[in-house]
Amino acid sequence: MLSYFLYARKSTDVEDKQVLSIEAQLAELRVLAKQEGLEVAAEFVEKRTAKMPGRPVFNDMMKRIQRGEAQGIVCWKLDRLARNPVDGGQISWFLQEGTIKHIRTHDRNHYPTDNVLMMSVEFGMANQFIRDLSANVKRGLRLKVKRGEFPSSAPVGYLNDVRSKTIVIDRKKSKVIRAAFLLYAKGDRRLEDISTFMFENGVKSFGGLPFHKDRVRFILTNSFYCGLFTYGGELHEGRHTPIIEKRLFDKVQKVIIERGHPQKATTQPKALCGLLRCGECGCMITGEIQKGHTYYRCTKKKGVCAEPYVREEALSPQLNTILSSYDLPPLWAEELRRLMDEDKDKTSRETEAFVQELREKVQDISRQLDRLTDLYIAQDIERADYLERRRALISDRKSFEEQIARLEQNACAWLEPMQEWVNHASMLDEIAKNFDLPSKKSSLQKIFGSNLTLRNRKVEQTPVEHWATLRVARQNFSENEVSFIAAPGAGLEPATNALTGRCSTIELSRNRVARMDDSDILT
Repeated sequence: MLSYFLYARKSTDVEDKQVLSIEAQLAELRVLAKQEGLEVAAEFVEKRTAKMPGRPVFNDMMKRIQRGEAQGIVCWKLDRLARNPVDGGQISWFLQEGTIKHIRTHDRNHYPTDNVLMMSVEFGMANQFIRDLSANVKRGLRLKVKRGEFPSSAPVGYLNDVRSKTIVIDRKKSKVIRAAFLLYAKGDRRLEDISTFMFENGVKSFGGLPFHKDRVRFILTNSFYCGLFTYGGELHEGRHTPIIEKRLFDKVQKVIIERGHPQKATTQPKALCGLLRCGECGCMITGEIQKGHTYYRCTKKKGVCAEPYVREEALSPQLNTILSSYDLPPLWAEELRRLMDEDKDKTSRETEAFVQELREKVQDISRQLDRLTDLYIAQDIERADYLERRRALISDRKSFEEQIARLEQNACAWLEPMQEWVNHASMLDEIAKNFDLPSKKSSLQKIFGSNLTLRNRKVEQTPVEHWATLRVARQNFSENEVSFIAAPGAGLEPATNALTGRCSTIELSRNRVARMDDSDILT
């Protein structure tokens, strides 16, 4: 009497959604074997697609049949056994050679003496079905990509909307992802720090653990977050809502490439540490507490230094006097603000013309993309060259579009540093009179950078150029005189490369607008 192996398979692929489940197959096949008196030696269950050879359960069953443990197979249909020519050919060969003497499906029998053409046709139909399905799925994915829809699962920070079959923003996690980009763009954080930040704010792996640093790097280099995505080696514009701007994404890529080994965090034990250098040897001035008083001294890292200690009570009045000498008089500040308002109006008019030029560039890039696609379809250009040019054009178009949006939103953002300088300079006298040492330190660092030195307990100053100009102006002009501010030549504002004619404020030339990039906005 023949022994049979009962084989049931259910693929997770789309083509098998209408096929009976594993439990239903087993129930039907057991009833069939019992009705026809077939002796079942073992049952094999496999949950894997048959479109590719190499199924472990199927291969194990075929080896046991070859050893003679069974001579027949009971299955729902032949396509449960094979959907590829390798496995189908093995079944046909075993049946032809008599190693398999009988294959029973729910609707027919197969014997070694049957016409091999019938089984070949059935296996061929199963194989062609899977090939057609693969082609249809790929065609559907290409159409989806062409519409700007990402044909895969949403990355962290987004969700797959099963109803509309689109990718939508995860309101909670997207804020954390954006904050992670901004945090890393500063250049002083490690990938491990970003992973910890995301974990503490609820963004974690499926296992509930912090992301590995490689996963964090993948997130920070994924262009999906700025409205682009890569599919099939090509860069595409997505219809999904970006979490970050492309300029922020570009800055993060620069940080990833340029960032070296992180330095150890340093602490400043006293408020004025890191502000002064020793006038004797050039080392930094540090602070320490002795007998209830704060003393500042040279670190002496270069060896012996004769610079004496100085108490904070003696150092602070000198700093107050220095700050007051750089205070911007109220009338000067008012005149500078008036002139900036004039330049702001002029800038708005010039920006409109420049934005129109950018729009024409965007349209020109779109036409170049169409021509490039035509060349590729006509096989006049290699695929590698096509992909490289297409990626560059799409990236440029995205940058131009963001620049247009940025200019339309705030065309006068370049004036903000000047406005901040005027506001800060007009408050220096007030800062000098209060007792907030960190605020004084911050203001002094803006004025002198690292050019404040301590020699014989006296502070020596070398201000940055525009602050030096302000001090000279205070020495040579009355606080009530404003006519010199708008005079041709050197003005009072920070030095720029865009001063023309009247130097009271910055004039926005088209070249200046064209140079606006991440450093103008993200620093």
